Amino acid sequence: MTRATAIGEVNSTAIIFFFVFIALTLAITYWAARRTKTTEEFFAAGRAISGRQNGFALAGDYMSAASFLGIAGLVSLSGFDGLIYSTGWLVGWPVVLVLIAEPLRNLGKYTFADVVSFRLQQTPVRIAAAIGTLAVVAFYLIAQMVGAGNLIKLMFGLSYETAVVIVGVVMLAYVLFGGMIATTWVQIVKAGLLLGGAALMSVLVLAQFNMNPVALFKAAAEKYGEGVLAPGSQVSNPWEAVSLGLALMFGTAGLPHILMRFYTVPDAKAARQSVFWATGLIGLFYLMTFILGFGAMVLVGKDVITSVDKGGNMAAPLLAEALGGTGLLGFIAAVAFATILAVVAGLTLSGAAALSHDLWVSVVRKGHADHKEQLRVARVATVLLGALAIVVGITFKGQNVAFMVGLAFAVAASGNFPALVLSVFWRRATTAGMVAAIIVGTVTALVFIYFSPTIQVDILKNTSAWFPLKNPALITIPLSFAVGIVVSLLWPEKAALAAYEAKERRMILGTAAE
Repeated sequence: MTRATAIGEVNSTAIIFFFVFIALTLAITYWAARRTKTTEEFFAAGRAISGRQNGFALAGDYMSAASFLGIAGLVSLSGFDGLIYSTGWLVGWPVVLVLIAEPLRNLGKYTFADVVSFRLQQTPVRIAAAIGTLAVVAFYLIAQMVGAGNLIKLMFGLSYETAVVIVGVVMLAYVLFGGMIATTWVQIVKAGLLLGGAALMSVLVLAQFNMNPVALFKAAAEKYGEGVLAPGSQVSNPWEAVSLGLALMFGTAGLPHILMRFYTVPDAKAARQSVFWATGLIGLFYLMTFILGFGAMVLVGKDVITSVDKGGNMAAPLLAEALGGTGLLGFIAAVAFATILAVVAGLTLSGAAALSHDLWVSVVRKGHADHKEQLRVARVATVLLGALAIVVGITFKGQNVAFMVGLAFAVAASGNFPALVLSVFWRRATTAGMVAAIIVGTVTALVFIYFSPTIQVDILKNTSAWFPLKNPALITIPLSFAVGIVVSLLWPEKAALAAYEAKERRMILGTAAE
């Protein structure tokens, strides 16, 4: 039995909300453009964002379409087990708070490469860090752009290619003219919309069950059996669960577009505050996705969800339609689009920072580039990345790219995170060691994922895979740490060792980042 749905037809409500959001965010961009005159304003919003504002922006940057559409879909199809993603992502934030936020703000300027290369040789470390950053950005961009193309195609009746180009052009307008100031406020607006939309739907779902979540779970168990309330349907292999959890947890602390946000606040205290706010907001959101997933399971039904999208990614929009008709469906679709747009803007900005600040200014120009040149190169890099986003979005049309987000987290956890931790907290870390950690972690993560069941079985339809785990983090994270330590011990660096005291003092006491 399938229920009639307006998904796939032109939705006038979605189009109206879409244009309202675009108009609002372009007004923000116009306001921000008048305040974006220097490289610091372009990449770090003049370091004038408060802890609470940055917390909302971090939440907006982090709660991607994979979070909203993906987790609600996973829960709607597999029940309790769908929460493994939200749990893993959320647990990453205390790691960021304890290990990353304060050292990053005190030691860096625009990118995480600033921190890794602080007391090491600039050129090799920045090249390696830029490779790691761009690998993560590329995979994340593919998933977001394909999601955006499919969503707009379904809601607006446009062709997939047109939809991808629209997303790319609007995002370019934010970043190119408004820089980090515009991107920050777009992310704050998007976080408010997403939390508001999820809260409204959660209340409407619970209203069907006398505001009692237990009654909702009981109804799901009656409809699909007790198995939906027990773990094991999504990840049955314990090693698989540990590996995925490690990737999600430590990947959060290695995502370049998240790390970049810590440079927008005035000091380390504000950096800690922003993590506190972000953790609370993201935790609240993930609790609501649990209600939305089970609500879709009971009120829409698994058969209807899979008939529209096999992966379950349309569960939240279908639930919105069941609860409030095409009006609420249109609003939620526009919110999902805003979600994608804000994340793509953050990704593009972090990629542009890697290209211009790490590669052009620090490697090619050896730090001898004035602010006008830096800003010009940053904007050129932004255009290149915007064009890349559009091209990869169109190239991957029709592909199941859900694994791309997990891939991005695995690469961030395996390449960026070990180098960040070792360079900050280990006195004997050397240039060769950190370069080796980044390269080995990034390359092995990519190779193992290619030979994993995710690619070999799910995508290429082979009968088996050479590497048994879907996510390689359980192997690649320890390997990256081990390589970084061994290479550093084999090739010690006196200058790096001598500079550790000054780095430690600045990391703890803090100074102006400039």
